[in-house]
Amino acid sequence: MTTQKQGIQIDGAQKATLNTEPLRSDFRGPIVTPGSAEYDETRKLYNAMIDKRPSVIARCRDVADVIAAIRFGKEQGLDIAIRGAGHNGGGLGSVDNGLMIDLSLMRGVRVDPSARTAQVEGGCQLGDLDHASHAFGLATPAGIISTTGVGGLTLGGGIGHLTRKYGLTIDNLISVDMVLADGSFVTADADHNKDLFWCVRGGGGNFGVVTSFTFRLHPVSSVFAGPTFWPIEQAAEVLKWYREFMPEAPEELNGFFAFLTVPPVAPFPEELRMKKVAAVVWCSQGSAEETEKMLAPVHKVGKPAMHGVQKMAYPAVQSMFDGLYPPGHQWYWRADFVREISDEAVEKHVANANRLPTPSSTMHLYPIDGAASRVGKNETPWAYRDGKWAEVIVGVDPDPANAKAIKDWTVSYWEDLHPYSMGGAYVNFMMDEGQERVKATYRENYERLVTNKRRYDPTNLFHINQNIRPVTI
Repeated sequence: MTTQKQGIQIDGAQKATLNTEPLRSDFRGPIVTPGSAEYDETRKLYNAMIDKRPSVIARCRDVADVIAAIRFGKEQGLDIAIRGAGHNGGGLGSVDNGLMIDLSLMRGVRVDPSARTAQVEGGCQLGDLDHASHAFGLATPAGIISTTGVGGLTLGGGIGHLTRKYGLTIDNLISVDMVLADGSFVTADADHNKDLFWCVRGGGGNFGVVTSFTFRLHPVSSVFAGPTFWPIEQAAEVLKWYREFMPEAPEELNGFFAFLTVPPVAPFPEELRMKKVAAVVWCSQGSAEETEKMLAPVHKVGKPAMHGVQKMAYPAVQSMFDGLYPPGHQWYWRADFVREISDEAVEKHVANANRLPTPSSTMHLYPIDGAASRVGKNETPWAYRDGKWAEVIVGVDPDPANAKAIKDWTVSYWEDLHPYSMGGAYVNFMMDEGQERVKATYRENYERLVTNKRRYDPTNLFHINQNIRPVTI
């Protein structure tokens, strides 16, 4: 069977040929096709459970390349996916038999220490931003793994170690430069293209390709950070304590709760390695004395097996998990927003934690109260300002043979806990789960997003994402 799609020939083996000469004549970056030696390496996704084969990968070096790529994709009638740094769990930065616009070569960061701002190109990883801003003793809330893409994280909202004190990443976004579906280039901020600026603060990549972000920075240099572990047998007691302690703690203290298996490496004690534990990973912006006082109650809960809080440079905190979660593992995600953690929910959490299927599989509860909760629910698309935690359940393993096991565990865990959730989830923690989940995530903000989608992308050119359709279905 052979079909034709505007210049692409696709046969039953899903092989495609495409005339890329019109793009090459107006493009500075590398253009990678299925015949290129680097094709398989370039198309790889962070989540190895997802394997997609674009017909062409346009590796942009600048805004002009982005404009050229969008125009080429439209002219050829291609499905278009946008990849920033490639960390998307659902693999939505790529597409079969279409065009991947790859921004990962655009990694410049310019910090203005006087204004406390950073201008960050669309292909940057968090590590690029943290490295550049740390030189001036500055930072902004953004993620917990340094290889995460700034673009994808920001467009979905952005949770990090500094969220309780300084809000979500989108709450610190000052402006964006972007290329729209018609190929035009615009700046959106509080004074220009206000509707568009509202949309990109949580509405994902639905409205164009963001080539540059400008963030507000805060005075953060060294922090006190690290985990506290408790034996899994004490998990119920610890989670019940945590649900009361964290919302009442000073906003200088952040701590996300986790169920995990202790890695078999230093600095973890040998007697804990490969054991399941309940944990809280702390990050305090207070002094040594203030941190000790804030964390004093920790030592009165159960019997901690390890308390590893120490002074660290902020970029070191941001990269603590890099070695545990490198690119190329199998991943399956499920998530929800949570307002309350009932005793019944605790019981179900603990039961599922005892069934962690692989050493890398985990569950996290990220606090989203404090400064993040003081932004109005309609001020950005992020509709769950009344939530207390963003919950994520992830089955992870390097071995493809375990893909089914980690998916089954993740889905089962989520089905047990979803009735105790608020209904929607953080879009950056979602797989491709259907339109109803997208609507549930944006609540009443969804219709405003639809209205602006019709304005900025009426043909839904940018649809390889958690999609906001230009018509209500």
